[in-house]
Amino acid sequence: MTALVLTGVSFIAWFLSMIAGGGSPIILIPVITLLLGSQAVAPVITVGLLVGNLQRSCFFWSEIDWQVTAWYVPGAVAGALIGVYAFTQIHAEWLGILLGLALLAMVLNYWVSRWWQPWQGLTIRPWHFLPVAFLNAIGSGLIGSTGPIMNPIYLSYGLEKEAMVATKALNKTALHIVKLISYLGLGALDHTYLGYGLLMGMAAIPANWLGKQVLQRMTSEQFRQMVFALVAVSGCLMLWEQRFWLWAG
Repeated sequence: MTALVLTGVSFIAWFLSMIAGGGSPIILIPVITLLLGSQAVAPVITVGLLVGNLQRSCFFWSEIDWQVTAWYVPGAVAGALIGVYAFTQIHAEWLGILLGLALLAMVLNYWVSRWWQPWQGLTIRPWHFLPVAFLNAIGSGLIGSTGPIMNPIYLSYGLEKEAMVATKALNKTALHIVKLISYLGLGALDHTYLGYGLLMGMAAIPANWLGKQVLQRMTSEQFRQMVFALVAVSGCLMLWEQRFWLWAG
């Protein structure tokens, strides 16, 4: 029953993440926590995201921005090693709060820059992906996934629709390869977690294909609105999940 539920939820999550530029962990993390426990989240979701993002990047191979990837991967590798090691040493509930606030701030920046012309938001250059990927990978190693926090950065750089989905998927693939190797080396990934993660990743294959058909029919503005709607929901959910920790503090 656990495998069946994870497979079905994974299909839905991957389909929605295709048309919103990511965000499958928002749906998957609560389900994994409920069925397998909080300690299973990071290793299980890493396996699932590795398989799903690898297949997704192959779908849109010609759309990948290799300049962004060249800057992203070194930062992601270094950050993932630190984040995974920290995962075995500490529990970073406070990180979910920080990420939730950051996501909501990005949505605010988007709407302010859209409706108030003097404030045009940030201009992102390719080299910016090095430090941003480093910090993002640390957070991802600690809690399994940082949600769609990179989406506004990709959009600010100028990637839209298929180009953003493809480049982000390839970058995530590199990140999760490093995380997976690190979890294995530190003994945080047993065969049960590996099996559940592979099931979730395999469910992504038909979901990615179906999502691709819908994405091709969306306009760039519709895609952008979906992305920021997802970012806003993600920020609220992250804060909601940490409400007990906030009240206890």
